[in-house]
Amino acid sequence: MRDCFKEEGCAKLVLMGDTTQFVTLSTLFQEARRMVLEVLEIGRKSKRSKQILRSTLKDMNSVVHEIQQFNEHLNPPSEDIITLIREKDADKDLMCKICSRNLWWFNFLPLLPLNKARSWHHKKEYIGADYKQVEEIKHTLSKVREILERINLENFKLTLKGVSAPIKSSFGVPENLEFVVGLEEPLSKLKTEVLRNEHCLSVISLTGLGGSGKTTLATKLCLDEEVKGKFKENILFFIFSQTPKLKSIIERLFEHCGYQVPEFQSDEDALKWLEVLLRKIEGSPLLLVLDDVWPGSETLVEKFQFQMPNYKILVTSRVSFTRFGSPISLKPLGHEDQMILFRHYAHLEKSSSSIPEELVQEVVKYCKGLPLAIKVIARSLGQQPYEIWQKTVEELSCGHSVLGSNTELFTCLQKFLHVLEDNPIIKECFMDLGLFPEDQRIPVPALIDMWAELYGLDDDGKKAMDIIKKLDSMNLANLLVARKNTSDSDNYYHNNYFLVLHDLIRELAINQNSQDSLEKRKRLIIEINENKVDLGLGETPQGMIHLLSKYLRWSVKQNPEQVPARTLSISTDESCTSYLSHIQPVQAEVLILNLRTQKYSFPEEMEKMSKLKVLNVTNYGFHPSELKNFKLLGSVSNLTRIRLDRISVPHLGKLPNLKKLSLYMCSNMSRAFENGTIQTPEAFPTLVDLSIDYCKDMVKLPTGVCNITPLKKLSITNCHKLKCLPQEISNLENLESLRLSSCTDLQEIPDSIGKLSNLGLLDISNCISLADLPEEFSNLRNLRGIYMTGCARCELPYTVVDLENLKVVTCDEETAAAWEAFEAMLPNLKIEIPRVDVNLNWLHAVS
Repeated sequence: MRDCFKEEGCAKLVLMGDTTQFVTLSTLFQEARRMVLEVLEIGRKSKRSKQILRSTLKDMNSVVHEIQQFNEHLNPPSEDIITLIREKDADKDLMCKICSRNLWWFNFLPLLPLNKARSWHHKKEYIGADYKQVEEIKHTLSKVREILERINLENFKLTLKGVSAPIKSSFGVPENLEFVVGLEEPLSKLKTEVLRNEHCLSVISLTGLGGSGKTTLATKLCLDEEVKGKFKENILFFIFSQTPKLKSIIERLFEHCGYQVPEFQSDEDALKWLEVLLRKIEGSPLLLVLDDVWPGSETLVEKFQFQMPNYKILVTSRVSFTRFGSPISLKPLGHEDQMILFRHYAHLEKSSSSIPEELVQEVVKYCKGLPLAIKVIARSLGQQPYEIWQKTVEELSCGHSVLGSNTELFTCLQKFLHVLEDNPIIKECFMDLGLFPEDQRIPVPALIDMWAELYGLDDDGKKAMDIIKKLDSMNLANLLVARKNTSDSDNYYHNNYFLVLHDLIRELAINQNSQDSLEKRKRLIIEINENKVDLGLGETPQGMIHLLSKYLRWSVKQNPEQVPARTLSISTDESCTSYLSHIQPVQAEVLILNLRTQKYSFPEEMEKMSKLKVLNVTNYGFHPSELKNFKLLGSVSNLTRIRLDRISVPHLGKLPNLKKLSLYMCSNMSRAFENGTIQTPEAFPTLVDLSIDYCKDMVKLPTGVCNITPLKKLSITNCHKLKCLPQEISNLENLESLRLSSCTDLQEIPDSIGKLSNLGLLDISNCISLADLPEEFSNLRNLRGIYMTGCARCELPYTVVDLENLKVVTCDEETAAAWEAFEAMLPNLKIEIPRVDVNLNWLHAVS
């Protein structure tokens, strides 16, 4: 038996079992009803209150509906439910009678500016409302709404009653640890603190310089067998970063735990629900890691503190937070560990290296024990001749220590960028990595699209991948393959490839971009967060925005032939969803929008961006972002590539010059290709490449897609609910490549596929529900390659013997046995069985 809550004017409520739990909800509603009835009496004289009352009763109506849904679960007396519904309906009728006396008021009300409510007191002769009464009503109704919020919170608690927490694995812990040395002692200290049994909350602080290995140590802790043995699946790892988004963190945690994600009205509201969720884990040890916490975020960390036994919070930061107790300080590596780490990343062998030992030790000396500096410098010098090593030592001898501050570390790392001078394109590509938000994975396909237009790299992605591998080898970026598919080898556009940057490396890329004056930069990076704006010159007060934008416009006016920025990156949240109207970037060829808002409206200035070629819109919030004014893009004459990530796709309208469209984790696919006043062939006359990936709500491919006759490449991958393709797919007469991999619910391929006479490649890997291929499959006379790993239950028609140009089938052993039966009749056929770890871990949602 426990207290639920205590509110002024309300009796103390006690939960005592299932029936009493329902009675509690009923009692709460009765109290809210009593307060509304009191307000109704005032409402008879105040017309303003009627609209507020309607809204409140509407909220209460939804609460009663939820209580009805819980009826079967809680099994309360049926007469209580019936009585409650009748009382609610009676109140609704009463409200309708009151409001019906002056219906004209509600037609007129929306025309009044709501933000001028205080002026009503001075206009009583016009609207007949008493301001004092309105204020009293609003105060009373705020109490009602607070009760309703608490009812919702109690409803959620009841849904969790008796339900075991569905967390199945740790959340957010990085999987791949690089080569690590010298962390045994700090790891032992951390384990001692974390494994200590305590009856209350314990906050542990880990501090160290940027690049000293804090994240690596925290990851190693979470992967330790003793730690996993104690906390099991209750290990939660979040990257806090410079601008933490509490709602987004808690939303993703709810999703990971398998519960429906509530709609949080604020950070405070989200934290209330987080406590309810964590209480569900109460009784089992819980470890929460908040990585990369910046100064000023201490109060946010404190909001995660709930008094629970064996609840540990590990905070990593570059600064020491004394309010969390004495921190564990991560010291620089010792000399021996430095040498081991450096030799590993420089690929030096004592016996075969031509670099003198004294020179190696001289270089390592300037790294001052920072693992990040060691990795970058070692990889940049690996395989380089003696002269480059000697030049590097001379340059370092003129600089400062890399140990003192991040600025000095930048000074050191910048000296090693001279390795990129021999290939300016690689250096430009490195600086492009700063265009994407901190602590976020960068999709490789987005880079390939951008670099193809900016630097003329080949469209198949091979040259771009060579650059990415070069940056990875220098430790300037880490290439992450989320899941390896058998069909990835010839297609780098797969969304399984990502780049991950250390935050200091990202700052280094931004710092390189900032070397030129503002009006001469090739890239303009704008970060908007609440009351601050960052134009790469440091944080700027919101009031300076217009001055900076005027300066940019003046620069262009003074020298109209000068291009101030070929690439524009804007990161924004709900506080400011548009900035293009201030700077008018008419010269930009690439626009990257990094959103943390549920709605974004393209400004009218988009029509003036005549040189824009690539548009990349990514939503980093939990809910899909809705785009407004998308039709403006139809006027951008050079726009050839669009990528939308986690977007509620709007009606795309007419995009006459678009060649490539990528939709990743998007929703409302049917709306995107619906046939309205503009027919689809007319809307996309030049579109040759369409990619749809991880679109969870797509059950059937929109028929409108089949009317885009110029298409040569169609990729529909990881759309797990997709069950079938329309017969109209035969309209895609120019289609050369069709990828359907990992569409796990796909049950059949239409027989009309046989009319795709130009189809050369088909990928149906991991389509585990596909039962067979149609007889008409044999009409694909130009088919040269098939990927079908994980399609063991898919039966082959005998007519496959007519596929005379088929060269390669890549599949698993079981599927290979089916093809071997036709091998004698297909003399050019080669069956390949790749040696990969095929599992179903990729079925889980991609974050």
